Amino acid sequence: MLKKILVLLGIFLICYFLYLKFIKKKDEEKLIVNDDSSETFKSNLLENVEYISKDTKGNKYIIRATKGEIDLNNNNIIFLEDVRSLIELTNSEKIKITSNFGKYNTSNYDTIFSKKVIITYLDNKITGDYLDFSLKRNSMIISKNIVFTNLENVMRADVVEMNIETKDTKIFMYENNKKVNIKNKNY
Repeated sequence: MLKKILVLLGIFLICYFLYLKFIKKKDEEKLIVNDDSSETFKSNLLENVEYISKDTKGNKYIIRATKGEIDLNNNNIIFLEDVRSLIELTNSEKIKITSNFGKYNTSNYDTIFSKKVIITYLDNKITGDYLDFSLKRNSMIISKNIVFTNLENVMRADVVEMNIETKDTKIFMYENNKKVNIKNKNY
């Protein structure tokens, strides 16, 4: 009886080790990445992200985030969290931008900022929910729940478009029957 139990235990152990070896070999094969493979395993999460870029005009663009995730379909796109950005324009004051989230394109530096966007420039502060920033277009388009404040005024609008090079600014509402709301702080 003891002999039969030992034989069965031996068979079980042999089968178990062959099974482990087979599974381990399968897992190692999955980790090999080549052109024929349809399965690849990549890590796309980043912490404490920082990108610094400079254009031909000498403008400097710095973007930082506590977390980042590379888009697996387009590795030029990085989704960011807790975003802080600094734009240092030649012959101009610095522009600071913060937001909860961002989508940064590493090839052209275009950035979408979203949720609790805050832009500070000189004595101006613009808050909103969405910002489309482009060095290539030299523009910032801020939209959704815009509040623009400076030392004298508080303004509410739907959209603020700014040429970051010339500082030319357009402020408007989406609907023609609605008007931009401007209040003087002194009255």
